Amino acid sequence: MNWLFYALLSAVAAAATAILAKVGVDAIPSNLATALRTSFIVPIVWALVIMRGEAYALKTTSAQTLTFLALSAAATGISWLAYFKALQLAPASHVAPIDKLSLPLTIALAAIVLGEPLSPKLACGVVLMVAGALLTLG
Repeated sequence: MNWLFYALLSAVAAAATAILAKVGVDAIPSNLATALRTSFIVPIVWALVIMRGEAYALKTTSAQTLTFLALSAAATGISWLAYFKALQLAPASHVAPIDKLSLPLTIALAAIVLGEPLSPKLACGVVLMVAGALLTLG
């Protein structure tokens, strides 16, 4: 399977996440909901790593890789905590589009930090994504 399959699977799962999380944070504090969610994810992912025999790569993992993954984990944690709090305070139909402003932000950061090309067509798509997200606020 190629990258597009996994990207679409990610989008479907993210959509389900918004709805399931909205119901899940209804009766408990958002930080507790985030902690519980994380607790469920950790054993599932480690089981997958072990089943696929990928744990061997731990031996050759560099300090730079660990540093960037730790920073990524910190960003993910902040994102999840803020997302669950936003879901407690507003409808999922308002929170999810604003959360998806991560798409144009990622494209901009990829161009600036990673030097990925930003074509006029891609720039137009970014503008439309931001406009679409902002339209959901009204």
